[in-house]
Amino acid sequence: MADLTSNFIGIKSPNPFWLASAPPTDKEYNVRRAFEAGWGGVVWKTLGEDGPPVVNVNGPRYGAVWGADRRLLALNNIELITDRPLEVNLREIKSVKRDYPDRAVVVSLMVPCTEDAWKAILPQVEDTGADGVELNFGCPHGMSERGMGAAVGQVPEYIEMVTRWVKQHSRMPCIVKLTPNITDIRAPARAAHAGGADAVSLINTINSITSVDLDLFAPEPTIDGKGAHGGLCGPAVKPIALNMVSEIARSPDMYGLPVSGIGGVTTWKDAAEFMALGAGNVQVCTAAMTYGFKVVQEMISGLAQYLDEKGLALDDLVGRAVPNVSDWQHLNLNYITKAVIDQDACISCGRCYAACEDTSHQAIDMSEDRVFTVKDDECVACNLCVNVCPVEGCITMKRVEPGDTDLRTGKVVSAQSADWTSHPNNPMSVRAAE
Repeated sequence: MADLTSNFIGIKSPNPFWLASAPPTDKEYNVRRAFEAGWGGVVWKTLGEDGPPVVNVNGPRYGAVWGADRRLLALNNIELITDRPLEVNLREIKSVKRDYPDRAVVVSLMVPCTEDAWKAILPQVEDTGADGVELNFGCPHGMSERGMGAAVGQVPEYIEMVTRWVKQHSRMPCIVKLTPNITDIRAPARAAHAGGADAVSLINTINSITSVDLDLFAPEPTIDGKGAHGGLCGPAVKPIALNMVSEIARSPDMYGLPVSGIGGVTTWKDAAEFMALGAGNVQVCTAAMTYGFKVVQEMISGLAQYLDEKGLALDDLVGRAVPNVSDWQHLNLNYITKAVIDQDACISCGRCYAACEDTSHQAIDMSEDRVFTVKDDECVACNLCVNVCPVEGCITMKRVEPGDTDLRTGKVVSAQSADWTSHPNNPMSVRAAE
């Protein structure tokens, strides 16, 4: 079985699966159960400064988005940081770390944007024996209205400033958690890097309203007839998270900056995708809240089996897909494919035909006895039919080999790669200028 031992910025854990800072890591009881189930580490639910604890709502805290089969696709969370006293949390962190020295225990922090506030809390966290801190610059609700969370994460200058304070006043490794509620994730990542962060983690939750109660006419979850925006997490945010992770991983000025991937990790495959795009480990929340802590066991066994089958070590996986992440203008325009329908697998549902006929390129023909075939002279290889087909593998995309004729254009497919930068229709290309 593949060795899944992880060393992320000097923080060791038996596997790369950590629980993210969230309700599942709010207290000692939860974290002990998580470690017994097999989690490699946790990021303790965000602590605030000493004083009166944060006050959470006492009504519903979660909204949801479901698929047609009631599968949970996303949660919307309006809960704030821990509402338990700082002293209690610190005592429990120390106890857990003492009893599980081989597990990663990182503490999430969010305090006012003053040097004294950070200088005060860091020694207290360090005294617990925790392995590191994660700066919560991502929370999009409740705390951001108080000048913390995403309010800091959306201002690169603040990120750099606070990160410098943390590195100046603590010996612990520092992870900066980034908000996705921003136009370009690279700007805050660069600021964290400039401030001396040992790593970044992303994404935090996405600002959202998941649904509206059409009887009360209020956003859900509803508190006494009113609702508020919250943070969206779960499988639905994974594509956004993967893109943002890859943007950091492939930026030359941040080469080598470790990334902890967060956002919709539900299976070992999700984790492997994050790691292939540059994440050194992954953090999980919604999957544990949906299926319980033992979901990690499938993640561990699945990732180990995958690595064994590929003949890869864990470190070999990290960043392996990054060189293949490109911008649109560099994609090969001479790579031509056509849809192919496996008639033996086809169940004659007609979804491919309806989608293509109504919304795409009218490239699928339906016979009177409901046999569906692709019209190569119309197919632009958009892949829509593949994505709407309910039978996996029934419709595939087959390459038109160089030297063959593309029936749609009547042109012979070239073996030479060519992209938009050199295309004659591009007014900025050298060929067009000539």
